[in-house]
Amino acid sequence: MSESTPSGAAINPALLSLRVRIDAVDQALLQLLNERAALALEVGEVKKLEGSVAFRPEREAQVIDGLKASNCGPLKSGSVAPIWREIMSACRALETPTRVAYLGPAGTFSEEAALGFFGSSIVKVPCASFDEVFHNTSSGAADFGVVPVENST
Repeated sequence: MSESTPSGAAINPALLSLRVRIDAVDQALLQLLNERAALALEVGEVKKLEGSVAFRPEREAQVIDGLKASNCGPLKSGSVAPIWREIMSACRALETPTRVAYLGPAGTFSEEAALGFFGSSIVKVPCASFDEVFHNTSSGAADFGVVPVENST
């Protein structure tokens, strides 16, 4: 069965062929991501036995830096960090949920900063005050806290 555009016209065979190849690459990527996730679960088990923490930002930075350095394109190196941050965030969430307290409701710059640093697979803990962010972090209700720092320059 041939594909068609919304107007009913047949799709260019070259375009259809490229889409089939992209679909195959997507399936391969999904398989590799699930393989990575399974390995991350094993890493999580080893960390539990050692009493280590799940989130090690220096390790994640090392992974991203290494990938950016070995990137030959055409994917821009600036795209590598956010893609891998999300992959690592999703894998980390399988090990243990990362709870991040931040100042303000959804949509604030603090929430944006938390998502930008930790990825979207976190448990968000919105707080009404700086004190609440620090209390949640120090009491263990949150693993990390994100607060804005004013810069008047």
